[in-house]
Amino acid sequence: MDRPANIQLEPEAEGSESGAKEDRHFVTALARGLEVLACFRSGDKTLGNQEIAQRCGLPKSTVSRLTYTLTKLGYLIQLEDSGKYRLGTATLSLGSAMLAKLDVRAVARPLMQELADFSRAMVSLGARDRMSMIYVENCRSSSALTLSLDIGSRIPVAATAIGRAWLAAIPERERVEFMERVREFDETAWPETERGIRKALEDYRTLGVTCSFGDWQKDVNAIARAFNPGGGLPPMAINCGAPSFLLSKDFLLEEVRPRLIETVSRLEGMLAR
Repeated sequence: MDRPANIQLEPEAEGSESGAKEDRHFVTALARGLEVLACFRSGDKTLGNQEIAQRCGLPKSTVSRLTYTLTKLGYLIQLEDSGKYRLGTATLSLGSAMLAKLDVRAVARPLMQELADFSRAMVSLGARDRMSMIYVENCRSSSALTLSLDIGSRIPVAATAIGRAWLAAIPERERVEFMERVREFDETAWPETERGIRKALEDYRTLGVTCSFGDWQKDVNAIARAFNPGGGLPPMAINCGAPSFLLSKDFLLEEVRPRLIETVSRLEGMLAR
């Protein structure tokens, strides 16, 4: 049902190093090692050095040294039969520690479940990571016909409702910089991508939500709204989506939209207290 986007190269992986050369405090080797870990997606079981090199935009010889070091430290595991790598158990401590401290998940979960039950859809809480939105919490309705995305799944910012909501919530300067990186990543697709973002920003002003009706996946409809979680965290967003045959555009806008806005408002109030 759901086909998460396979983004092979994060534009920031290349651009960050050029700016880092001017920053004497920036440790390039550490940054490259983290890029290797970050290139593993939720749908990836294993990756080889060549695949990692392509995704990170690094020479294969450099990647070979990085994967060797990360394997020695337990962050990667090399499979004997294929020589490819999978994430090691040491990475669990990084992700689990972050999720455990993300109090907004515990506060948001019951509110999200209410909305999921009403809409018969999947309601997700997401945060931006590079050029993607990463799901940090999911609530599903009792219906079996919901999307198959799980916690840790990544979807693109520019084409999705949840990503567009994040774009609508950030400062104008930051939004312009991010859109420029999207344009540089795919010049050919940029005109259509920009139209989608501009329309989403207008929707956010007039409707209070951003929309994606078949923009990311032709058979998926979704709306989203962003909020400030506080605690020094950047803006996050809540998304309500499902297959289009189950969740129509009219139902989303007329019935779900006011409930989503109310849900986010209640969440902001609870977090503020």
